[in-house]
Amino acid sequence: MIISIIVAVDEKNGIGKSGGLPWRLPSDLKRFKKITMGHHLLMGRKTYETIGRPLPGRVMIIVTRNKDYHPEGCIVVNSINAGIDYANRNNESELFIIGGGEIFSQTIDLAGKIYLTIVHGNTGADIFFPGYEKSIWSIVHREAVPRDDNDDYSSEFTILERVN
Repeated sequence: MIISIIVAVDEKNGIGKSGGLPWRLPSDLKRFKKITMGHHLLMGRKTYETIGRPLPGRVMIIVTRNKDYHPEGCIVVNSINAGIDYANRNNESELFIIGGGEIFSQTIDLAGKIYLTIVHGNTGADIFFPGYEKSIWSIVHREAVPRDDNDDYSSEFTILERVN
């Protein structure tokens, strides 16, 4: 099973602000849906709560220490490893790590692929994607996404694969 991170970051590696996304990028949400459809998504509780509901066509795995947390339609685990094991036991081919910052920090070394959207702007984010060693990643796809009437910013969609 491939473990992939899918994330959008601003020019300062910001990923969140005040418990939500610091931008409006429908083009990126559409890409997120297309890439993750039919797969398991692993996230922390706070990330799930910003989404607010299970996403159709995907298995939502939530990592939390709160034993009383059981949102309907989701799988709740108490560790990242338990979430990875769950996806693996259910024959997942590519598990997507979708956040937040703490979950990204704990999984960046496990990932074989990063679907990275770079948002061209400083959004005043207060949650950040962890630094990572760029020399161990190879860019296999890069696509410029111009700003339009729906998107707050222009962006760049990149796919990185870990170099063995």
